Amino acid sequence: MGAKSTIEWIDATWNPVTGCTKVSAGCDNCYASSFATVRLKKWYLAQPPVVRSPDTLEDPFADRIWPERLRHPGSWRKPRMVFVNSMSDLFHADIPEEFQREIFAVMLKEDRHIYQVLTKRPGRAARFLSRNLSRMGIRELPEHIWIGASVEDQSVIHRVRQIRSTAVKVRFLSCEPLLGPLDLDLEGIHWVIAGGESGGRYRPPKEKWVLSVRDQCVASGVPFFFKQWGGRKPKAGGRLLDSRTWDEMPEPSGRLEAVS
Repeated sequence: MGAKSTIEWIDATWNPVTGCTKVSAGCDNCYASSFATVRLKKWYLAQPPVVRSPDTLEDPFADRIWPERLRHPGSWRKPRMVFVNSMSDLFHADIPEEFQREIFAVMLKEDRHIYQVLTKRPGRAARFLSRNLSRMGIRELPEHIWIGASVEDQSVIHRVRQIRSTAVKVRFLSCEPLLGPLDLDLEGIHWVIAGGESGGRYRPPKEKWVLSVRDQCVASGVPFFFKQWGGRKPKAGGRLLDSRTWDEMPEPSGRLEAVS
């Protein structure tokens, strides 16, 4: 119905789509891929992939759509903070645009929840919204639907520019796993998350990288959340930065809310 999440600011995950393909260094140790190919393999392989081929039929992490899950947000009585597609990327090229529109229709209708949509394909997100907002009867996404981009190092800094071009009221960046220094232009960005990687092959971030991201947020007046240093387990390295926790996040209206 909507799995509970261990992420500090999320109440539930909602996965009407599963599966993805790797596009940059931040994908190398993808937890969703590992989860799909081990714990969920049998379950996922029972559902046909969007693109059918000998390879995708045997790949549990090929893109799959789950229409029956579209009803889940409507069944939640209390408002939730929802991570949309924690096991996928909503803007992957293989996801049918018609089904993407159905997902957004649910989010627009069930507006008591706040939805966070994170993508490594913000250019596709911007183009999708440009083509479809008028079909939804709106000019931009309302404040209860947040769109974010993953930005792990300077090689993908173009994603910041692309997410800025999306017609949404709340935009955020996830600099996790942080794999290198970042020089950020935070105009039009409303929240930044930073954190280290977890798992057996984790790549630890340097403290100066995290401090730089934080300081750029402070200078720009952008709320900053430090999630973790990472390690073999997500919280193995703790989450103190300069002897304190940084867990500031925006309300949908853009006002700062301290959640600690």
